[in-house]
Amino acid sequence: MTMTKEEKQKIINDYKQHDNDTGSTEVQIALLSNRINQLTEHLKIHKHDESSRRGLLKLVGQRRSFLAYLRKKDYKKYVAVTEKLNIRTK
Repeated sequence: MTMTKEEKQKIINDYKQHDNDTGSTEVQIALLSNRINQLTEHLKIHKHDESSRRGLLKLVGQRRSFLAYLRKKDYKKYVAVTEKLNIRTK
């Protein structure tokens, strides 16, 4: 259920802006999206796992904040990231 180092490194490599980039907005959105997808699959099987559902809602809220920030700062990157991750936009 957790993300392996290889999966995390692959996501970082796909979305990084420069060689040492691990914390840019795009990378964080991609990592959160991966975690959200994993939790969603978990909750499809374990419908009554309320603590995981709460964690999922917190992650969605965090990603939403990052997306709002990116949308305000650089709209072209926002559109590119949302299309690449298949995230609905406003």
